[in-house]
Amino acid sequence: MFSYKKKFQLQYCFKSLLLVLFCFFFEFSKAEPFNKTQKINVLVWDEQQPKQKEAYDNFLGNAIVAHLGKNPALNVRSAKLDDPQQGISSKSLDWSDVIIWWGHVRHDEISSKKSKEIVKLIKEGELSLIALHSAHWSSPFIEAMNERTKMDFQKTYGKSKSSDLEVTYVLPAERFRAPKREEKVTPWVDFRKFPKGNISATIHLPISCFPAYRPDGKPSTITTLMPDHPIAYDIPSKFIVPNTEMYDEPFHIPEPDAVIFEERWEPGEWFRSGSLWNIGKGKIFYFRPGHETYKVFYEPIPLKIIENAVTWLFSQQKN
Repeated sequence: MFSYKKKFQLQYCFKSLLLVLFCFFFEFSKAEPFNKTQKINVLVWDEQQPKQKEAYDNFLGNAIVAHLGKNPALNVRSAKLDDPQQGISSKSLDWSDVIIWWGHVRHDEISSKKSKEIVKLIKEGELSLIALHSAHWSSPFIEAMNERTKMDFQKTYGKSKSSDLEVTYVLPAERFRAPKREEKVTPWVDFRKFPKGNISATIHLPISCFPAYRPDGKPSTITTLMPDHPIAYDIPSKFIVPNTEMYDEPFHIPEPDAVIFEERWEPGEWFRSGSLWNIGKGKIFYFRPGHETYKVFYEPIPLKIIENAVTWLFSQQKN
């Protein structure tokens, strides 16, 4: 479908090896080179919504596993929500270097306790998270965005000499609600100063959603905004996703540290479709294209982006 497809197939092994080297010598990588015989442990977690069968014979997550499994530098496992301990036992998390997460309609079945465990590992530089498409509402992603919001506030105001600053964090009134377009974009901070001099700061945590979506399968155009970033290695400056769901800005999230890809649709909608955050010593990458009934994860370029992200995120751990 793309002119790039044969290129990916013919040069796959060669470029996988180049990517590993590129990630470690990239100018803003601070990681020490790891033992080249060491494999990166990748857990692909998939809710496995039955509707996926419209596009994926063996589920969406397993399509990603099949692709990543071709890379000799990766050790890839699949997990699903209905596995024992939901596929994310503490032992499984300790094994994982990178988790790729797909969820859609059963987000709330993952406990806050488990999400906090995942985010703790990310903050410690022991784990990286790649959230795909509708995983913007997944429990680990929301927990991570809340944590990043708190970290941003502490970074900006934590050194204040005022001992009279009272801080309150407020969750969205409804967890699964798309914001209205005219709403103030979250997260945001409301400061109030009282007559006695004390100050309150109310931090409205991010909704982790956006005001509009359209699941009609119309194509999108993705532009690579940061072509020198390792996640964009060997990715065209522009490419088409033939069938995808539309999400429209503003995305209610903390400001990303990097926006690597931007996505646009013919009617005028746009989205920050490849965003990166630092969370303590770890990182999170959100990649937007998808829908459970579209074959996005059979397309070579989205798969290449995910593979690039896995390799680079691992190279950055504990930095």
